Amino acid sequence: MKKLSEKELSSIQESQRLFNQTKMQLGDKELEKQALLAKITEIKEEFAKSESELIEKYGKDSTINMETGEVLTKEESDAKKELETKPLEKVE
Repeated sequence: MKKLSEKELSSIQESQRLFNQTKMQLGDKELEKQALLAKITEIKEEFAKSESELIEKYGKDSTINMETGEVLTKEESDAKKELETKPLEKVE
């Protein structure tokens, strides 16, 4: 019967250990990924609920400034955009 040398056996055992360890890490990462995807779904559902409540309260065409919380109607938003994009006029 033939037998591997200690060095050969040790080498393939280490390779197998590293392979199994890496598979476990990959499995852990996949579970983490699935948990994050579930969290994203939960956040999207919460956002949709909040959005529906805000639409009901402020109107479908309202615009919300995410930095200040300012809510503008469509008319107010259009007027503000018009002022912001109005070209400068020459003053004489």
